[in-house]
This record gives sequence, C-alpha cells and structure tokens, in this order.
Amino acid sequence: MANAASTRSTDLKPGDGYVQSFARGLEVIRSFSASAPRQTLTEVAGRSGLSRAGARRILLTLQALGYVRSDGKLFSLSPRILDLGFAYLSSMPIWDLAEPVMETLVEQVKESCSAAVLDGTDIVYVLRVPTHKIMSISLGVGSRLPAYCTSMGRMLLSALPQDELMACLQASDRTARTRHTVTDVPELAARIAQVRKQGWSLVNQELEEGLVSMAAPITNRTGQTVAALNISGQANRTSAKVMQETMLPQLLAAAQTISRMLGVQPA
Repeated sequence: MANAASTRSTDLKPGDGYVQSFARGLEVIRSFSASAPRQTLTEVAGRSGLSRAGARRILLTLQALGYVRSDGKLFSLSPRILDLGFAYLSSMPIWDLAEPVMETLVEQVKESCSAAVLDGTDIVYVLRVPTHKIMSISLGVGSRLPAYCTSMGRMLLSALPQDELMACLQASDRTARTRHTVTDVPELAARIAQVRKQGWSLVNQELEEGLVSMAAPITNRTGQTVAALNISGQANRTSAKVMQETMLPQLLAAAQTISRMLGVQPA
C-alpha cells in the first residue's frame, strides 16, 4: 500500500514538501556548464534566475561546503561536486558489473559503447567505454542528450505508456540537428512504435552528421526497461546496414547479460 515515504518526487508540488532554497541551490549548480565553467556573481544570478543577493548566499554556502571555488571575482565548481553524481552511481552497483560486459562488447565490435537512463526529455549517460572520438561533442558520465533523436532515447521512450510518450515528445525541443533529424511528432511516435515492436533501436545521422548508433534495452527482474545500452560508429566506416547486420546480435547479447545481472541484484 502506498504511503508518504513511497510518494514519487515527481508528484511533489510547491507547498507539499517543496524546499525552495534547496531548489535554488540546484539551479545555481546547474548554471555552470562547459560553456560557462567560470562565472561572476552577476552571471550566476542571471543564469539561475535569482537576485544577486540570493545567488551570493547560495554560492557562499556551496563554497563553505567545498562544492564551489572562487578567486574573489569568478566562481567555479570544485571536483567535490562529483560526489553528488557518484552518489547515484554508487547506489546502483549494477554499473560496476556492467562495465566489463561493455568492455568485452567494445573489443568485439570495435565501436564505442554507452549506457544511459531517461530523465525527462533527455537521456543521461551513466557509463561509457569509448574507442575513437566519433562526435564533435565530448561525452562522459552525466552528459545529457535529447531522447527523441538518439538510439538510447528512442529505446527508453518506447517503454513509456503511450500518453507519457506523446507528452514527452511534445515537450521536447525538437530542433533539427542534421538534415536527417526527424522532428515531426507523429513520425517520431511511429518510429518509436517500431522500436517497441522489434526490441532495439537504430538512429542514422539524426543527432550528428556521420554518427550511426544502435541501442538495446536493459531490463530489471520484472521486465521493465530501466536503461539502454548502445554502440556508436561513423557512417563512413560502418554503415547503418552493416552495423545492424554484423553488430546487433552482440549488442542484444550484452544487454541481456547486464539485464540478468540486474535481475539477481537485491531490490
């Protein structure tokens, strides 16, 4: 039977457990990025939507806790901020078990391998075993990409109930990344329905020109899709057709191996 402790955080609204100061602190942390690694107080306030006084109090608190550094003018995140992300990864020991499976898959197919989970309209990378640099952007644990135009994203979206899927697609920033990117909601829904039917996903140069990616589901003991596993390569080296014909069996086998590991982990 559901109780207060089992209420999902996504169900909470301001007024019933919402701590505004904590939310503002997270906005300040999220204001830092690869394009803005060092910011003035004014820049942090502008990016986080806070007053200068509010941003200053939060920055000084984070600095006292060791999560932020300052030279007196510019603020930046400290390495200690990684503790927040690693707390999630360490709470899910399955990824320690999955990494050797992914490394073996990389050796077999000679392509990069990643695992990701769904967070809103994005996927978030939780593990990555690279080979060659195949994208113009740098990817690592914690990196986010739009779900609608990525193979892992479509794999994860295919597990959603239809009403949640449509709401997610409508809420997505469906900017065309390349001339191949599908942005039409009905067409995306049809492609995701095909992913659901066949049990795997392939995206050909929709996220970035020349990038081909294929994903398979990672499921828990009840058969629920909880993450996705993919391999990515360059179209000029491995076409989408060749990837599907020669690498799909290994990808599916690796995802099934990780799923079996997840199935024997304590709930």
